[in-house]
Amino acid sequence: MKLFDVYPINDINIVKGKGSYVWDDQGQQYLDLYGGHAVISVGHTHPHYVKRVEEQLEKLGFYSNSVKIPLQQELAEKLGNVSGKPDYQLFLCNSGAEANENALKLASFANGRKKVVAFSKSFHGRTSLAVAATDNPNLVAPVNQTENVIFLPFNDEEALQKCFSENGKEISSVIIEGIQGVGGINVADIHFLQLIRELCTESGAIFIADGIQCGYGRTGKFFSHDYAGVDADIYTMAKGMGNGFPVAGIMIAPNIQPRHFMLGTTFGGNHLACAAALAVLEIIESEKLMENAATIGNFISQQLKNIPQLKNVRGRGLMIGFDVPESLKNLRKNLLWNQHIFTGEAKPNVIRLLPSLALRKKDAEQFLDAIEEELSAESLASSTTEKV
Repeated sequence: MKLFDVYPINDINIVKGKGSYVWDDQGQQYLDLYGGHAVISVGHTHPHYVKRVEEQLEKLGFYSNSVKIPLQQELAEKLGNVSGKPDYQLFLCNSGAEANENALKLASFANGRKKVVAFSKSFHGRTSLAVAATDNPNLVAPVNQTENVIFLPFNDEEALQKCFSENGKEISSVIIEGIQGVGGINVADIHFLQLIRELCTESGAIFIADGIQCGYGRTGKFFSHDYAGVDADIYTMAKGMGNGFPVAGIMIAPNIQPRHFMLGTTFGGNHLACAAALAVLEIIESEKLMENAATIGNFISQQLKNIPQLKNVRGRGLMIGFDVPESLKNLRKNLLWNQHIFTGEAKPNVIRLLPSLALRKKDAEQFLDAIEEELSAESLASSTTEKV
């Protein structure tokens, strides 16, 4: 049997990781500024994380949600404290798509409505309703297509107000990434998020803050939506939540009431997942990683803005994007193969940085030096070509 070929693969076999670095099977070291799609939040093989998971595995790896799992309550309390939302409720699942799927479903349960407002360039996952709310027709199979999702331009207040004036009593929820990841590191305006809160409150719609990629401390606040100073009704999270262990969840405002069997999962909130998630929160808190993300992220952004060839540097904390002109379209590839640095991309010609929140200043400086070296090499090559 062969693998189903759905991923473009770099011919690199990563076999070891530590902190912000990984090594391949040839012994080559790489600086990891992508973290496997923003998953590695506290660094590869952090000793506290490894110990927490190992100790739990030696006791019990899994049992179902048909019995008490005290680790779930411990996780809920720690998450409430670190996120600053202790009065919310927690439902645990396995992936970002599953978190958004459950959030959208729960919103519909809560108000009995069907319409969902989503935004251009959004990405909310690949399960049935999550992908229907994702603005990429290449990902939406015919069976996923629905007339219940309304797509609006991102950050367009006039379009949002018009939509609510025409459909307000039919809108079940509004789902928005605080910073769009796959869409190209597009930051939601603070006033736009505040307007969503206002319109949802007035109409009885549910405000869903998708923090799958832009949450969990990456931006310097626990959720990037927190910069707007308003609370969503439901927050979704995954990726950095388990530092590589599959775990996800939704945080639910206290006014939304649960009932048995409205949501469910086999693997969600299992013992190992909770141990991994607790370890991540303990490390974020003890090592002040949100503060580090803000400080190092601001340093990187300011330095990138001083490089004239790079355009529209944007983001918050350690979620950074910038545009490169067509003449530098190979920059990401050259960073990987010449400089041994992993970065992410979004088309067309956007480089994304999503490193561990524990990234050190010297790691950031290594990346900035590599950028300068590649741009100098490109400039020299262009100059030589012109003379010829």
